[in-house]
Amino acid sequence: MLPRHRRENATIVRAMKWTLICVIAAALAVVGCGGADEDDEKVELLDPPSGPTPAWRPGPGLSWQWQLTGEIDSSVDAQVYNLDLFETDAATVVALHTAGRHVICYINVGAWEDWRPDRADFPAEIIGKSYDGWPGERWLDVRRIDLLAPVIKKRFDLCQAKGFDGIEPDNVDGYQQDTGFMIGAQDQIAYDRFLVTEAHARGLSIGLKNDPEHAATLVDWFDWALCEDCHADGWCDALAPFTAAGKAVFMAEYTDRGARIDAFCAKAKDLGFSGILKKRDLDAWRQACP
Repeated sequence: MLPRHRRENATIVRAMKWTLICVIAAALAVVGCGGADEDDEKVELLDPPSGPTPAWRPGPGLSWQWQLTGEIDSSVDAQVYNLDLFETDAATVVALHTAGRHVICYINVGAWEDWRPDRADFPAEIIGKSYDGWPGERWLDVRRIDLLAPVIKKRFDLCQAKGFDGIEPDNVDGYQQDTGFMIGAQDQIAYDRFLVTEAHARGLSIGLKNDPEHAATLVDWFDWALCEDCHADGWCDALAPFTAAGKAVFMAEYTDRGARIDAFCAKAKDLGFSGILKKRDLDAWRQACP
């Protein structure tokens, strides 16, 4: 079974819920409304990461292709390819490098998948609720870095061994989801910092995947960003700190949301994002912003 990639962003719904709470609370003069999550108040500033930096840190404006299912089409005219760790062999990465492309390694770091070859390496106690809408996936308890680290490090080692240039860590917003665990924003930030440190230790860049609420907090840590449906859901501006810092933002909108190139590319251009239109199953089909 091939991986089915996704990110249905919950930011808009969360913000609407909190706005309603604040309106009611203000009317009743019962509570103050300082923020949607007390943990968010504690993680606004972080010192930049120390230690080694990756050789490849992509800047704004790069063209890209994102393919996680089907036979890889290496003929796509793109400077960056984003491919699945387990479905991509080293020979493919070498061939893309020879053609002048950089290659990103997709890894699910926040959810367990029952079709992966290392699925038995995850301790049962950190496997949580099912990921709604994605059969075979279950949320992970990212608070338990001690138990997750051995598996994640092996995956990062495999990315490095295959010659990838960077890592796309999927599902780094478990603190907003119904995972079955009491994961807070602080827990997520701690896990994110672990991921960055491990990627950099292997000479690999790493991107922030979605999670607009922590973009400003983590822009000095992550080397680039990747977003899904930000135009459809109205939160693209939250990732502007990345392009302002000279870091790429790889932007994907989807046909199943009714996205059209002529509708979102102007926004992508204004923000300096690299925009593409994809089908939700992330096969080879692609349309790119001019």
